[in-house]
Amino acid sequence: MLVLAGCSDADEHQIRNLAMPDRASAQGPYTYELWKWAWVAAMVTGVIVWGLIFYAVVRFRRRSDDEVPRQTRYNLPLEVFYTIAPVLMCVVFFFHTVRVQDEVVKLEDNPDMTVEVMGQQWTWTFNHGIGEQNAAATGEDDDFAYGEYVYTSGDGNEIPTLVLPVDQRIQFNLHSPDVIHDFGVPAFLVKMDVIPGRVNKLQITPTVEGDYVGKCYELCGVYHSRMLFNVKVVSQSEYDAYLADLAEAGQTADAPVLGGSNATTQTGLGESQSQEGSQE
Repeated sequence: MLVLAGCSDADEHQIRNLAMPDRASAQGPYTYELWKWAWVAAMVTGVIVWGLIFYAVVRFRRRSDDEVPRQTRYNLPLEVFYTIAPVLMCVVFFFHTVRVQDEVVKLEDNPDMTVEVMGQQWTWTFNHGIGEQNAAATGEDDDFAYGEYVYTSGDGNEIPTLVLPVDQRIQFNLHSPDVIHDFGVPAFLVKMDVIPGRVNKLQITPTVEGDYVGKCYELCGVYHSRMLFNVKVVSQSEYDAYLADLAEAGQTADAPVLGGSNATTQTGLGESQSQEGSQE
């Protein structure tokens, strides 16, 4: 109690969340519940084991007139229990882990929107398809006057920002032109590998407007720690305005900006532009 009394409000919040961030997506509670009940199971197991240890220490402590007991005796029922109980625990954990995994990686046929994501050494590019959104935001007919996509990308001086509409099911198509990365937003409690040569797909529904951080969870090279991005979850009207602003700024393309000569590879510390080009 003395130790807990010294905790700040932020510390107490972290303790209540079991060191997990607040859930800001529809998929997040599934991950959190799995994490919470894993802690409960671990604590129950710990209490039982600690109780048996202390009981044995007190009940069978050596006294001055005791003889050393035989060291080859065994208790068959107890040894069977020690074998069966961990196996059953692993089966239960496996079942619930697969159940949660199936829920958080489930793909619906018609998501509300799609974002093409490119992770590269060492930054991110986000492509937003503007079809109907562009027409709604700009008043244009369905002729895609600003191109099929608008995009934003990081560089050596600026971390990119991924803007998303709240309460929309968003499909992220994940691309990599170089090595394995991992796309994740801690507040969403979901992440997925970005693998060269294949397109992994992840659907997330942000549920809370606000500012968040995202990062690469896979050690991808010497400047892996710089693969950061910001996330802003906004209303649909603000999102439409954001797409229009990107279009007005000329950040448009007929196809997603995903790599090769179109990639905006972040120049690393002490690297020259020629080295940057060789990375692409």
